[in-house]
Amino acid sequence: MNAYPIPWPQINTVLLDMDGTLLDLHFDNHFWLEHVPRRYAEARNLPFATARAELLARYRDIEGTLNWYCVDHWSRELGLDIVLLKREVEHLIAVHPHVTEFLETLAALGKRRVLVTNAHQKTLALKFERTSLAGHLERVISAHDLGIAKEAPEFWPAFQQLEPFDPERTLFIDDNASVLRAARAAGLRWLLAVTAPDSKQPPRQLDDFAAINDFSALLPTLRSAAQSTASGA
Repeated sequence: MNAYPIPWPQINTVLLDMDGTLLDLHFDNHFWLEHVPRRYAEARNLPFATARAELLARYRDIEGTLNWYCVDHWSRELGLDIVLLKREVEHLIAVHPHVTEFLETLAALGKRRVLVTNAHQKTLALKFERTSLAGHLERVISAHDLGIAKEAPEFWPAFQQLEPFDPERTLFIDDNASVLRAARAAGLRWLLAVTAPDSKQPPRQLDDFAAINDFSALLPTLRSAAQSTASGA
């Protein structure tokens, strides 16, 4: 599905997810589906397939909760140093194409850019070390700051207390349909899904929301809005 035209003059704030939206989800998928099971198998002297099946079941049990995103939780549960294991494959951390230009053009238009992520603070620190994302954002908020995952209905009222925004003048971009549904239920008007979060996987079909494969789909109208603003200044 092509994204609907965003009415950029009406948008004051752009809320952005990180993993799968700004960053390639290949790092996280490889880490949780391949690297952690391999290290867990080595630590427990298990066949890889056995370890992987056990971990996938444990992931499913808490998927969508704050603990699912918590590196401290998994370090305790698995007896592994999750942050250290992330550093073993940190070379896979990558910014999606066109993200930097998108963020820079938002800045030229005077839009407030806020990262809102389920990622744990330790994961954020690692990914900011490996990318230039932090320099393109006015604010970074982790769901762990609030103690509520973005999928939960309670998240958005709590988030709005921390980062006031007008739901009618805010665009939220995420690759997680459950998160987008929670945002829609909370009254956010402008929602956009990313259908190609993992560069190694084919794009997904998301019928519930306007969607883009990558940020190149937004740049023509965004550049046009920036040029109009510049010529009218």
